[in-house]
Amino acid sequence: MEWTRIPVGPIQANAYLLSSADRQCLIVDPGAEGAALVRRIEEKGLTPLAILLTHAHFDHIGGIPDVLARWDIPVYVHEKEKQWLQDPALNGSLYFGGPVAVRCEPTCLKGPTALNIGPFALDVRETPGHSPGSVSYYCKQANIVFSGDALFAGSIGRTDLPGGNHQQLLKSIHDELLTLPEETIVLSGHGPETTIAAEMDANPFLHGFS
Repeated sequence: MEWTRIPVGPIQANAYLLSSADRQCLIVDPGAEGAALVRRIEEKGLTPLAILLTHAHFDHIGGIPDVLARWDIPVYVHEKEKQWLQDPALNGSLYFGGPVAVRCEPTCLKGPTALNIGPFALDVRETPGHSPGSVSYYCKQANIVFSGDALFAGSIGRTDLPGGNHQQLLKSIHDELLTLPEETIVLSGHGPETTIAAEMDANPFLHGFS
């Protein structure tokens, strides 16, 4: 399996493509520039099976309409943030340059679960703190975890937005991410990739938590 990181939009949020040997793919957090993302997928000869959202802030959902206009595929989001897709106040876009509203009927995730979509097997881990419905998707086959805005290279997600909770975020990271194999590649919502081992060793926000 292969993954591709595609920074999009003015905040340079990371959209990702996870593709299999038979050219099927998952789209993670198509946050903006949806038309360009569609072209990229078509150029690579991929067939999307689903959109996976780590959370429903505007910079992670803005490209969904263009993708759904091209492919009729399900959108997965935690049930706590279902309403955020259509509500600019909840998804934050009302306060950051213009309202974003995504009108679709998503498939709601409820608690930790296993997702099997085509050739992809994913462990959905609840990692709230940055937002109430933040989740991370661990793919053992590819040795990766899509951490959204929970964990970054050398940093962690902000918790000053509605529904944010700093202590809850730290607990999520320690319980659900740092328990993954140390060689797991962390694919964050912003910035470069890292590994669980690197963050355990050097992330200053994670030291001293109990």
